[in-house]
Amino acid sequence: MALRKGIVTIALMVIFKIQICISEFNRQSFPKGFVFGTGSSSFQYEGALKEDGRGPSVWDTFSHSNGKILDNSTADVAVDQYHRFEEDIRFIKDMGMDAYRFSISWSRIFPNGSGEVNQAGIDHYNKLINALLAKGIEPYVTLYHWDLPQALEDKYKGWLSPLIIKDFRTYAEICFQKFGDRVKHWITFNEPHTFAMQGYDLGLQAPGRCSILLNQCRTGNSSTEPYIVAHNVLLSHAIVTDIYRKNYNKIQGGSIGISLDVIWFESATNSKEDIEATQRALDFQLGWFLDPLVFGDYPTSMRSREGSRLPKFSNSQASLLKGSFDFVGINHYTTFYAMHNASNLLGVVLHDDYIADSGALTLPFNGTKVIGERANSVWLYIVPQGMRSTMNYIKQKYRNPLVIVTENGMDDPNDPFIPIKDALKDEKRIRYHNDYLINLLASIIKDGCNVKGYFVWSLLDNWEWQAGYTSRFGLYFIDYKDNLRRYPKQSVEWFKKFLISIK
Repeated sequence: MALRKGIVTIALMVIFKIQICISEFNRQSFPKGFVFGTGSSSFQYEGALKEDGRGPSVWDTFSHSNGKILDNSTADVAVDQYHRFEEDIRFIKDMGMDAYRFSISWSRIFPNGSGEVNQAGIDHYNKLINALLAKGIEPYVTLYHWDLPQALEDKYKGWLSPLIIKDFRTYAEICFQKFGDRVKHWITFNEPHTFAMQGYDLGLQAPGRCSILLNQCRTGNSSTEPYIVAHNVLLSHAIVTDIYRKNYNKIQGGSIGISLDVIWFESATNSKEDIEATQRALDFQLGWFLDPLVFGDYPTSMRSREGSRLPKFSNSQASLLKGSFDFVGINHYTTFYAMHNASNLLGVVLHDDYIADSGALTLPFNGTKVIGERANSVWLYIVPQGMRSTMNYIKQKYRNPLVIVTENGMDDPNDPFIPIKDALKDEKRIRYHNDYLINLLASIIKDGCNVKGYFVWSLLDNWEWQAGYTSRFGLYFIDYKDNLRRYPKQSVEWFKKFLISIK
């Protein structure tokens, strides 16, 4: 029966894809009002780390530590959008995009994380927001995209302390007060799952804390800290959302949500053990954050497997969490296989960390085949149908909330031996977006998923966290050897044609 159902599903997908191709797939294929945009983050784009009163962040510290970044680079200059935002906004406009997602650097607003507001930081984001609106581009603003002020890490260990909830609230309120008359779409956090796991379990991202055997972190506890960080993030989100709704929404008329990363998981086999492990993998990734926001508590599988290491919500906290979003941002790139961790290899190597706790191995291969074509990043395999599966899972489990795909894209290598004219021929990226968008449309039109927007990651090649400049996600090529000159890739022309039909 499972095999027959799978064959029928594949056949329907083929028929739907053929229908889309025949009808000239473009933005008019999507429901009226569907938003198309592209995105960035402050630390990956802005540069100007020491200009106009900006204070250091944990990523400044981490990226300047020996051996943390693959190519030993820093984001001190990044792609210099701090000075070149007007040029970049023209690119967004020329493509026909409706919106631009960017993040605010907390330490530009509060150089010390709290205390005195830095007016130069306020002025910069006012100029950016006004320039976007002047071109008819809607700003989607992320309050926190991983760059915690170093001062708060030094003062009380940042997200490990409940003290951060008050400071994040103050920072968020200043942003609402200064920018909320023009910003109508707020995202509290970007991928809390990623920075909780990578920063406090594996130690591969800032602030680089862990206790596992495979990494040389100077401090940390991988068995408890990711859960404490996530708990404080969720409470911060809920409190800030409540404040926005009570004090600002009625006047400003905006919406607020959170962006969560989702790798879709397919069971490696039809065995009961692997199917159960696949559900646990989803629980420990998406469910870790979305379950509390919809149901008021962590997934049952997390409660049963982690015991006292998983913090508890009070009744009032649970009530505040439930429904604390107007939309859910989903960052989806890839799909992995999931299987039961029968040998407990992860438990032996990692010892009571978040990854071992799930009891699931997640890999891009199942022993006999690779799940899809690989992009440049070791974690990014191209599996377009994962987009449709992800949207349907959210619809079915979480009561069909309003979803915006806040990131989707793929990277090429930064190969110094490839001429620029050849690097601009990004046919693989064009196929990627075409096929993922076809599956996204199927989830909306055929399945009834409540999806209202799609943001390409990313506008420009950029500094890709621990991968440095070795990875190119951009629609625009950055020539790092020639004053960061921007060149449109072929995918820019593809999006122009895709989006032009309604303009």
